[in-house]
Amino acid sequence: MKKKIISALLLTTFIGGGSAFAQKKNTGWVKLFDGKTTQGWHTYGKTSVGQGWKAENGALHLDPKAKQNDGGDLVTDKEYSNFHLKLEWKVAPKSNSGILFYVHEDPAKYQQTYSTGPEMQVLDNEGHPDGKITKHRAGDLYDLVKSSSEPVKPVGEWNKVEIISNQGKLEFILNGVKIVSATLWDEHWKQLIAGSKFATWQGFGTYKTGKIALQDHGDEVWYRNISIKEL
Repeated sequence: MKKKIISALLLTTFIGGGSAFAQKKNTGWVKLFDGKTTQGWHTYGKTSVGQGWKAENGALHLDPKAKQNDGGDLVTDKEYSNFHLKLEWKVAPKSNSGILFYVHEDPAKYQQTYSTGPEMQVLDNEGHPDGKITKHRAGDLYDLVKSSSEPVKPVGEWNKVEIISNQGKLEFILNGVKIVSATLWDEHWKQLIAGSKFATWQGFGTYKTGKIALQDHGDEVWYRNISIKEL
């Protein structure tokens, strides 16, 4: 009787997603941030994480006062091709940051994450000078596509973000509203780049596999609930 009960419990746990294995198998979602450590991340071009980035209170916090000369963008250890990324961000007054993707980590050739990776802008629209520039406001595909609306929340409040890239189709969702839709790597994409500040940047926006990055723009910012699903 005991054996039957134990077997039944194990079967129920597996089917119901009670194990991490079952949950991953059923949903495909993987946490990129465990809420406690910087495991799975490193500073671009390095093997460790700079002093400015801290895992605290369930968030990745960039404190510019703490980084001294040990700063830099965070990048995932792993590369991604087709993906659905979810996370939340908030900024301090007058702050600027960004979420980059398809970052090709080759610091000898590309000094920064934004040398190759397109960016979803993270910004205090009212307090930072970039807020006065078209295609540089929060939610924009930075310097390439202006967001169709601005459902961004006030400074200090959390914003929910989704970035979906699948077979060249790119979507940005901010606080439940789709604000950017674009097609990567086609002729129109090349024209967008040619009309942007990246026009002469060899390699920008060309990679179809790369790392996710969180930008250190020298301003205070927080990220949390970061997860990804490979498509």
